[in-house]
Amino acid sequence: MKKEDCFYVGTIVGKYSFKGELLIKTDSDTPETYTELESIFVELNTGLVPFFIQKCQLHKSALLRIQFENVTDEAAATGLLKKDLYLPLSFLPPLEGNKFYYHEVIEFTVVEDEQIIGTIARIQDQGLQALFEIKKKDGTLALVPIHDDFILEVDRSKKTIRVELPEGLLDLQS
Repeated sequence: MKKEDCFYVGTIVGKYSFKGELLIKTDSDTPETYTELESIFVELNTGLVPFFIQKCQLHKSALLRIQFENVTDEAAATGLLKKDLYLPLSFLPPLEGNKFYYHEVIEFTVVEDEQIIGTIARIQDQGLQALFEIKKKDGTLALVPIHDDFILEVDRSKKTIRVELPEGLLDLQS
């Protein structure tokens, strides 16, 4: 499985027991959606490797506690700490309307008042506010907050996002 065919689920952040159980911090508001998985991909130095899940449950409502098959002691669990977890894109339910997954809008054209602003090059999601990184027609980059109030329409068939931005937002970055 290739990483570009998957989405990021979370990171192994700790060990739970001496029997190899691990704690996972997910990138989801609803981590309970992952409690019924049979397997998951762990990113190792060799690439994405499938691990079969023996047991998975919520831990203190924000983390997952996972027991992988063949990870039965503390030493094996220690080797997986800080590793990222992935699932195939096919596991994501399709979204409709103005809701979207970040990976699906890359290369969408951003339009305001029938004028093309540019193309989404990537999503910056490290800070408090996720941002569209838009490559403008003149080759410069613009950062636009991903906010429901700014997004008027997501047209998947035309690969466009129609926005209404606060006056002067794009001028601040030029």
